[in-house]
Amino acid sequence: MSSKASPEKDLPHPVDLDDPKLYINRELSAIRFNARVMEEAEDTTNPLLERVNFLAIVSGNLDEFFMVRVSGLLRQLNGGSPKLPPGEMTPAEQLSAIRSEVLPLLKRSETCWTKTLVPSLKEAGISIRNLSEVRGEELQALRDQFQRDIFPALTPLAIDLSRPFPHISNLSLNLAVTLEGPSNGPRLARVKVPDVFPRLIPLDGKNLSEKVPKRDESPLDLVWLEDVVSANLDLLFPQMRIVGSYPFRVTRDSELGMAQDEEPDHMLAIEEGVGQRRFGSPVRLEICSKMPDDVSHVLKSNLGVRPEEVYSVRCPIGLSKLMELQKLDRPDLKEAPFTPSVPEALAKERSLFAVLQKGDLLLYHPYESFSHVIDFIKEAARDPAVVAIKMTLYRIGARSPIIDALIEASESGKQVAVLVELKARFDEETNVEWARSLEEAGVHIAYGVPGLKTHAKLCLVVRREWNGIKRYVHVGTGNYNHTTARIYADLDYFTSVPAVGEEVSELFNLLTGYSKKTDFHHLLVSPFTIRDGILSRIEREVRCHQKGGDGHIAMKMNALVDNRCIRALYLASQAGVRVDLQVRGISCLRAGVPGVSENITQTSLVGRFLEHSRIYYFHNGGKEEILIGSSDLMPRNLDKRIEALIPIQDPRCQRALRDLILNTHLGDNVKARIMGPDGSYQKRSPAQGKGLDAQRWFIENRGIWNRPS
Repeated sequence: MSSKASPEKDLPHPVDLDDPKLYINRELSAIRFNARVMEEAEDTTNPLLERVNFLAIVSGNLDEFFMVRVSGLLRQLNGGSPKLPPGEMTPAEQLSAIRSEVLPLLKRSETCWTKTLVPSLKEAGISIRNLSEVRGEELQALRDQFQRDIFPALTPLAIDLSRPFPHISNLSLNLAVTLEGPSNGPRLARVKVPDVFPRLIPLDGKNLSEKVPKRDESPLDLVWLEDVVSANLDLLFPQMRIVGSYPFRVTRDSELGMAQDEEPDHMLAIEEGVGQRRFGSPVRLEICSKMPDDVSHVLKSNLGVRPEEVYSVRCPIGLSKLMELQKLDRPDLKEAPFTPSVPEALAKERSLFAVLQKGDLLLYHPYESFSHVIDFIKEAARDPAVVAIKMTLYRIGARSPIIDALIEASESGKQVAVLVELKARFDEETNVEWARSLEEAGVHIAYGVPGLKTHAKLCLVVRREWNGIKRYVHVGTGNYNHTTARIYADLDYFTSVPAVGEEVSELFNLLTGYSKKTDFHHLLVSPFTIRDGILSRIEREVRCHQKGGDGHIAMKMNALVDNRCIRALYLASQAGVRVDLQVRGISCLRAGVPGVSENITQTSLVGRFLEHSRIYYFHNGGKEEILIGSSDLMPRNLDKRIEALIPIQDPRCQRALRDLILNTHLGDNVKARIMGPDGSYQKRSPAQGKGLDAQRWFIENRGIWNRPS
């Protein structure tokens, strides 16, 4: 898909839906999403430390983008460009376009940090100081701290004919040090800045996690760790003159392939693959803008990077580490905390099984607590009537109470089966550890269908009741991760509808055994039925619109990339169906193009919480259908993963999703940006006093979707 799109006047008539001008390049869309996150860092209406955090998120997102997406393009380039349809961008063209988009974003990051955030932090009593400003006792105290704590962890590596260029591990911060000796002339060495210490060091020696003075007390002074190392290099290189030191960082190809599925020891293969990440091919070299050309030449030639893979920056490298500032005890500089609401049904009846015997339950966190999901699994683990628990785990997180509950259930004699996805990107090591812990406790561990990641968020509890066996199902749009659940906005749906429980049982048999069942009546499951299920529902909406004129599709997701789904939405728009899309991140669809997508409105919402839920609504001639689940409309979700979408059957939950959750998001005119025909996003301009910030509204009205109507 090409990003070289012209305005709609350049489109051919009649419209050719295969025209690349109608589609936005996936990689450039990802960068532009980060530009929208950058807007939040620049937005002075956000609390100061939240703005710093948004800037850190941009940096971290770009790190992952280079490790995964850019590395993939470089592999294509080095392996010979694949054949592409006419008009689409080659890997080389995409890499050039990526650089053209990333460079201005880096410039904005530098400006935002140095010109705006650093002065604002200083005004708030948090000074990020240059070491050149530190004098006297403070400087000596830093030197003492360096000798005591940091010096022992450093290993200077000389670079000369007898000592080859050292390996530079992925995303490690390093100093290229130029020196002169009394007799041996200029020399070059590398010093790795240890990541076991905070990047920002308090001058008073306090740890960042400790209580920090309020604004009206003594200010907090911080210095960069690499500056402290640089200022004390004479201790590492005695009898040498330090000419200069220049920070640099290497980003490496970190994508694990699917070949591990073919290995006899799947877990060991994953572990070995993770270990190889630090040795992946370099895809980006970040250098300090003050680095001399001869030093950068040594780095480029030894790392084998092209000039276009080098990024020279003025501000500190690796601004994702600014997330450390979130540890500061400065509530006046952060979003106000709130207490998640408790659904009235759960307040009256502590047992989720008792609640679900009366009807389905819809939860929306962080506005309602994710602890209810944990309590569901804990209750199942301790309930003597429960005979089995089956669950998928993708990104679990550290110190997981869910793991503890599953182990407890297994040790109490229940049948517990867990599908652990070992290939959850950058969480592989954690998942391997959990898989081993569960297996040691007697839990049946499976790794899914060969060649496919399991991304579905499902939990099945089988319970023996007075009238026979009953199944209880939890389906989520987010991970079973109690930490990210505080900052990701996700939906949880609990049901005991027998037909749904039976199909979820069949799906687990597919995941853990040799079942070949792929046709489900209620569930949509990829890679078997989600794409066709969505396409058939879009086509059905066109037919309904042709009959009644009230066609309406609304979708909320993280990413929209799949060409066939986009094409179907274009056809629906051409037929007059109203289409409302809210796509947080990547979208290859171009909204508002006359003759193609003028009936499509597309927004992207970036705010305090990461929008992560997936909702698919079809008016269906008044017989409304709403599905939620784990899948975005991307080829990887539809073709290479086990995903699940579930139809919401409970009328009360349907109304809550449609009227209170989906419509509020679509109506946001404060944090949502609307896409124009050229693919750019602009913030909406609400009328005076008519602003709707959806996330703020959900905080102020949390739990309203679970109150009696």
